[in-house]
Amino acid sequence: MKEVIKLSNIHKSYKMGNQSLHVLKGVSLDIKEGDLVAILGPSGSGKSTLMNIIGCIDTMDEGDYFLDEENINEKSDDEYSYIRNRKIGFIFQKFNLIPKYSSLYNVALPLILAGKDREEAFELAKEQLDEVGLLDRIHHKPSELSGGQQQRVAVARALINKASLILADEPTGNLDSKTGDEIMGLFTKLNEKGHTIVIITHDIEVAKKAKRIIHVKDGIIC
Repeated sequence: MKEVIKLSNIHKSYKMGNQSLHVLKGVSLDIKEGDLVAILGPSGSGKSTLMNIIGCIDTMDEGDYFLDEENINEKSDDEYSYIRNRKIGFIFQKFNLIPKYSSLYNVALPLILAGKDREEAFELAKEQLDEVGLLDRIHHKPSELSGGQQQRVAVARALINKASLILADEPTGNLDSKTGDEIMGLFTKLNEKGHTIVIITHDIEVAKKAKRIIHVKDGIIC
């Protein structure tokens, strides 16, 4: 099975005035194609920093990161932007939908920004919204949707570029428990179709729904 993510001896520190805060301390992990993994840890454990490195939002100080078996150390800003746009689909706790746009436009927007024909982008967006059960809400704006429906739109948007990896940051954090369970059920169904999904969470009940849990504490895998 192909490795989508391989991290080896990842270190990351931040300057705090005259001091240095060592956040990640030699983290190594592998995630294979078709996996459904939860990275679990309390606030301050380093899981958010780890997520930012996996998502190419931040860079490490030391170590190696292979994404789709390609070493992506020391890429340029433009190369990291390309990787984020084409290889990783992001899902956030606060949905991050654009309020003035419909569900259809929110989902199609990554394709439109990448230069794809608008009509084709909208057709592909409609297919993704159908996959997450929102075909009857394609013309609704975020304010006209429930929290769970907004997160489904965000999931459809994350899928639109056929990314190698879906990276979800506390995806149930703004949802009640019933709706959160529905979103986790959706992740399970997408994973069964072959999507590789990594969920960042502090909630053990959310993590238990993954195939595998990676525990992070004090900047190390434990």
